[in-house]
Amino acid sequence: MVESNDGTEFTLPPESRGAAPGRGRMAGRRVVVVGAGQTDYALDDQPIGNGRAISVLLAREGARVVAVDRDVAAAARTVELIADAGGDATALIADVADATAVDQMIERSHAWLGGIDGLVYNVGIPGAKGWEATTADAFDATIAVNLRGAVLTARAALPVMDSGSSCVFISSIAAQRPTGQLLGYETSKAALAALMRAVAFEGCKQTIRANVLMLGLIDTGLGRSANDTAGRGAIAIPLGRQGTAWDVAYAALFLLSHESAYITGQTLAIDGGRTTL
Repeated sequence: MVESNDGTEFTLPPESRGAAPGRGRMAGRRVVVVGAGQTDYALDDQPIGNGRAISVLLAREGARVVAVDRDVAAAARTVELIADAGGDATALIADVADATAVDQMIERSHAWLGGIDGLVYNVGIPGAKGWEATTADAFDATIAVNLRGAVLTARAALPVMDSGSSCVFISSIAAQRPTGQLLGYETSKAALAALMRAVAFEGCKQTIRANVLMLGLIDTGLGRSANDTAGRGAIAIPLGRQGTAWDVAYAALFLLSHESAYITGQTLAIDGGRTTL
């Protein structure tokens, strides 16, 4: 059960709870998920994170998954969850700010999977807050992870991806509206849409698609750890609730699967209607 803005309780559908069975929608697909782990905030009720939910769902739907993260334990835990459910995955450790590490990540992923036809870039740090704190170094550090890392990953992956592949970049509604003086974060997320279009344009030669998922308010461990539940609950969302990582994962699943074979160069908001209603 979840509580809406007006206090009404309602039951989430099984997809939003991660409880729906697999339907073989990704059978035979080979996907690299960059940012497949999640930070442990030591909460009793910490929800699953976006990258982990995407990885677990893709495996449940039949894909073989390379779970990439800079945190060894986080990546290993994602692989463990997949294995426990009968899926096939391996963990890779990489720092997306390191160009050599990114090249090696794609090379090793391609070797283990025997090819790549799906790529998810789910990496982002908030960075410094406010103009005074956003020094040149602080801004560059945020861009290096959120945007430059995505460029490096796409640059390494595109030449070895199979025809019919799909790339999904995880962004935020911060690309379209201020979210709290996070200058580097907002800039990087807006630029991610331009990168996606460049990847989609280049990919047309090999029928490789690229799209962005632009996330709104998603129930995460970070939000709960900051004791910001009440503040988040006060934000008006037309559908009356925060999203779950599984809501994000199912959208990624659609864009990675052949069900979306005629969709490329697009941005899909997963925000409960917040940006348009």
